[in-house]
Amino acid sequence: MVSMKEIAKRAGVSVATVSYALNESSKIPETTRNKIKEIANELHYVPNAMARSLKKQETKIIGIFFILDYSGSFFGPILQGIYESLADTGYEVIVCYGENSHRFLPEQVIDGAIILDAGFSTEELTRYADQGHKMVVLDREVKHPNVNQILLDNRGGAKIAIDYLLEKGHKKLYIVKGHVDAYDANERLHAVRETVKQYENIEYHEIEGFFDKQSGELAAEKIVLEYSEPAAIFCLNDNMAIGMYDYISNTDFRIGEHFHIIGFDHTELSQYVTPKLATIDFSKRQWGALAAKNLLKLLANKPVKNELIQVSLIEGESVQSIKKELIS
Repeated sequence: MVSMKEIAKRAGVSVATVSYALNESSKIPETTRNKIKEIANELHYVPNAMARSLKKQETKIIGIFFILDYSGSFFGPILQGIYESLADTGYEVIVCYGENSHRFLPEQVIDGAIILDAGFSTEELTRYADQGHKMVVLDREVKHPNVNQILLDNRGGAKIAIDYLLEKGHKKLYIVKGHVDAYDANERLHAVRETVKQYENIEYHEIEGFFDKQSGELAAEKIVLEYSEPAAIFCLNDNMAIGMYDYISNTDFRIGEHFHIIGFDHTELSQYVTPKLATIDFSKRQWGALAAKNLLKLLANKPVKNELIQVSLIEGESVQSIKKELIS
C-alpha cells in the first residue's frame, strides 16, 4: 500500500504538506495541492480511513439500522429521503442489519445512527447515548439529549382507520395485529382499543400478526372459516392486507362486499391491488429526510426537537358502506 511518505518523496515536499494537501487545506497553495493529488492518483494512494477517523474523531459515515423483515417497498422511500438530505454533506451511508452490526456505534465505525430496528433494546440505546453516541430513533421513545425522536402519528392513524370503518355502519370488526414487541404495532393497537370504546354494539376480535403477508393470509383463513355476515378488517400494515387479498382471491368471497379491509403504510404494492386498498398514508421520504437532517444537527451539537410525522386517510373501494346480504 502506498504511503504519504512515498508521495512526499516523489513530490519533494514533507509528509505534513502531503497530509494538508490531501485534506484540501487552504494552508497549501492550489498548484502544490493539485500536484500532490495528481501524484497520489498515479500511485493509486488509498487513505487510511481508520487513522483518519482516530485523528479527526469522525468517520463521515452514518449507519442506518433497519429490521430485516420489513419489506423493501417500505424502506426504499425512507432511504431516498436520507440520501437526499445527506447529498453534498460529505457523509456516506451504510445500511445495517442484525445484532452484530450494533457494535458499529461503540467501536466508532460510524459517527451516528438512524434506527428503525426493534433488535435494539431501549436500554442498549440509552447506554450508547450515555457514552456520547448520537442517534435518531424512528420506532420508540427515548428521552436523552443525544437521542432525537421522529415518530409516526401511529395513534392518530389507527383512530382514523377505525372511525372510517365504523362510520360506514360496520358492527363486526377484526384487527390483525403486528409484532408484539414493535412500538408502532403497540401504539396502533392501543389507539384501536380506545377508539372502539367510543362506539356501541361492536363485535370486536383481535388476530395475531407479524407485519408480513403470511400473517394476513392466516388471518384471512380464520375470518373466512367463521364468516356469517360482512366484516370490517383493520390490518396494522399493508403487507398483511395484501396477504388477505391473496387468500380471499381464491375464495367465493369479495373484498368490498363481504370483507372490508383497510391497511396502514400506503406501500407501493398496495396502490395496484383491486379493489383499491384503503390505507393510512404518510411521507416515508419526508421521514427519512428529517431523520438525516436532525442527526446532522446532533452531530454538530446544534439544538434539535422531536418530531411527529403526520398521517392521512387514503380511501379505497376495499371499504364500502355496510350491506347485509350474505354470500350467494
